[in-house]
Amino acid sequence: MQLIVATALSAFLMWASFPPLDFGFLIFVAPAPFLWAIRSARSPREAGWLGFLFGALFWGAMLSWIFVLGAVAWFPLTAVMGAYAAAYALVMYLARTWEPWRWWLMATGSWAAWEFLRARWPFGGFPWGSTGYAVGTLDWPRGAAQWIGPTGWGVLVVAFAASLVLAAEEEGDRRWTELTGGIILALTIMGAIWGPSAGGKPVQVAIVQGNSPCPRVHCPNEKQQIYNSHLRLTRRIVAAEGTGDVDLVVWGEDSFGGAYNPTFNTEVASQMAGEAVRLDAFLIAGGTRPAGPGYFDNFNVVFSPEGSIVGEYLKTHPVPFGEYVPFRELLRFIPQLDDVPNDMTRGEGPVVFPLDVDGEEVVMGSVISFEGAFVRTVRSEVNAGARIVVVATNEGSYGRGSASDQLIGMVRMIAPSLGVDIAHAAVTGKSAIIHADGTIVETTELFTEEILFGVLRDQRSPRTFYSITGDWLQVAMMLVAVGLLLGSRTPQRGFKIRPERRRD
Repeated sequence: MQLIVATALSAFLMWASFPPLDFGFLIFVAPAPFLWAIRSARSPREAGWLGFLFGALFWGAMLSWIFVLGAVAWFPLTAVMGAYAAAYALVMYLARTWEPWRWWLMATGSWAAWEFLRARWPFGGFPWGSTGYAVGTLDWPRGAAQWIGPTGWGVLVVAFAASLVLAAEEEGDRRWTELTGGIILALTIMGAIWGPSAGGKPVQVAIVQGNSPCPRVHCPNEKQQIYNSHLRLTRRIVAAEGTGDVDLVVWGEDSFGGAYNPTFNTEVASQMAGEAVRLDAFLIAGGTRPAGPGYFDNFNVVFSPEGSIVGEYLKTHPVPFGEYVPFRELLRFIPQLDDVPNDMTRGEGPVVFPLDVDGEEVVMGSVISFEGAFVRTVRSEVNAGARIVVVATNEGSYGRGSASDQLIGMVRMIAPSLGVDIAHAAVTGKSAIIHADGTIVETTELFTEEILFGVLRDQRSPRTFYSITGDWLQVAMMLVAVGLLLGSRTPQRGFKIRPERRRD
């Protein structure tokens, strides 16, 4: 029973580290009870079930907002997350009798491998709940993401939690706690002193959050009403002396669609272009359109201040079972998948847009919704030349749960990792202006019609170390774990559990 309680406590602390509670400081101790439990497991079966319990409890609670789409969406995803945690627990069961320093490295490196794989497979991955993202609530440590990124912070979080397990044992070894704690402290101080800042030309931004008249239920003429709402709000933005108060107007994902699409509806194109000309500003907006039988595009389109369309970005990473159905023919027996009748076409990669702001070039990159959770996707835009970034999303499918806060939490950790200011624009909320140090400057509420004004600064500071090197610390620890597994032999010194420590 002790092991089950410890596992459940760990899952609770992990959940509390993310929105809706957002107590990010708990992440540094949250994995420790779970690590202790699987270190104390008596059999592979027990370790595996403890792992599955941890994963199911943590992600089941964290992703409760998905349940509004039905159990058919929530159960499979929660089961996959539980299976990943079970696999980690089984690997760590093999290492339970290793010498403390080897166990500590294995616990850290295997967790790094777990998060690396989970962010990529299956179907492109799912990074929600990655430990490093919870550090985004802490100002000074967040600044250090410019060197190690969210994945590097994930490594240090688990390394510290694993060191606590070793320190708590009889004749505990505190060297690893001192080592990891020292590194965390040093990075925190460095992040406080040398926090990232874009440092360049200010770009005046207006995020238009038009809302939906019927989120989740999709009423008649919804696309028209959403488009009209965004257009009406944009027309409220006042142009000053014919030059405009803003340099960039941002509409979120699915702010137009259906028959109200600027790529084939000339009236809609003329209206959107007219607002760009009136405000003497660039306008970026997200929407969908048919792309041949059985397919559709999810894209952002950019209008220039002269009223012409200067380019498009096609989403590259669709949401599995939301924007496409893997193994569609095999899964015909699931009626809920009829709600996804078409599959999204995939864009071919990053696209950036040079913007002329008062005679100076500012390069904008954009990603769409789900992609904003993947640091590698946003990093590809920065590496393609983007110096400000727009994340266009909708969030209308998930009710009043914590989905929007969780996505913003991930984006706010990506911003300092890459050293760029980000406009997070949602149709139904929440929208936000996020600076390069991860500070959320302005935000809206869910399901409101609002215009959010703010400033993004062009990135003129040197590129961050993480934007150049990527997940270097995570990959290094993965290789350490692989090396330990390949080189493992009969341990020279076992770890014994005294009977009185086990109360099942």
